[in-house]
Amino acid sequence: MSTNPASLLELEHVSRHFDGRAVLNDISLTIPPGMITCLLGQSGCGKSTLLRIISGVDRPDPGGRILIDGTEVVGPGRFVEPEDRQIGFMFQDYALFPHLSVADNLTFGLRHLPRAARRERVGDVAERIGIEHLLDRYPHSLSGGEQQRVALARALAPQPAILLMDEPFSNLDQGLREKVRRETVETLRRMGTTAIIVTHDPQEALAVGDLIVLMRDGRIEQAGSPIDIYDCPCSVYAAEFMGPCNRLTGIWTEGRIETPIGTFPANLDLPDGTLALACIRPQALSIGPDGQGISARVIDKTFTGESEQIGIMIHPLAQPLRMHSHVRIPMAVGEKVSLQLNGAQVHVFSEQPLADKLDTDS
Repeated sequence: MSTNPASLLELEHVSRHFDGRAVLNDISLTIPPGMITCLLGQSGCGKSTLLRIISGVDRPDPGGRILIDGTEVVGPGRFVEPEDRQIGFMFQDYALFPHLSVADNLTFGLRHLPRAARRERVGDVAERIGIEHLLDRYPHSLSGGEQQRVALARALAPQPAILLMDEPFSNLDQGLREKVRRETVETLRRMGTTAIIVTHDPQEALAVGDLIVLMRDGRIEQAGSPIDIYDCPCSVYAAEFMGPCNRLTGIWTEGRIETPIGTFPANLDLPDGTLALACIRPQALSIGPDGQGISARVIDKTFTGESEQIGIMIHPLAQPLRMHSHVRIPMAVGEKVSLQLNGAQVHVFSEQPLADKLDTDS
């Protein structure tokens, strides 16, 4: 099965308002060819609306532009219809036609091809995705994972330049989700497909994406590689969305934040004496030998199998710190311990405004 060359997608100042409310607000973004991009964010942040606009199912406000390989498909006075954009769309509920066999579902987007070419294309894509044995079956007789693979095959059969996927793994249970996700990513990479996947799950985005675009209230909060966006978050919101954090307010002095549990440097331009905020990952905390660390007390422990989640109280903090440990530590609730910190997992920001605090706490 030959495929179209991977395509570059460019968005320039794309906005979308509904009833006067900005669902998308001045989105500019470049999607690299042949890579998997994850649009990540809470429900209502605009990621699915952006996907519909890219596909052509919805139109942006006047003024924005969308280009595929340098060719404008949306712009002033120009709108290319969805069927002419060479874009595939895989829906969250798969949207398989229940009255058609798997083979006929795969054939649906190939009606422009001669009959022999349709049969060859269906056979090729079915072999690549491993669903040859399902071609005579109907959707109602398939498991969730089988339906997902059929939906992927149907989206890829027309050889789209870009594949859009809206929460494609959310309908699967956890064990099956990881297996199908891994197989899907392997297929996309093997075929060199430019893919955009919408997800609300940061762990899924970290596992899947070459590029992560974190969205918030219709805007792009941060875009970067999984490592960049996790290790170097641009805001408290980004840090906490990508994983749990302990918050500590401290005083900014000579390029460092001073907190009750330590002093941490950061590249911030703040006047000395102002408040700053340290976000400390739970895995930044560990228990050291007696007397080699900060005096603390264990207040609770939760065993989750691969790790333990531990609550640690330190004077004079009013709230406990949360710690994740993959090492079995023989300590009881109420026991005194020595807490140590890995500064690489501490992110420092200027003290955020109240609105930001309410947003990230929600």
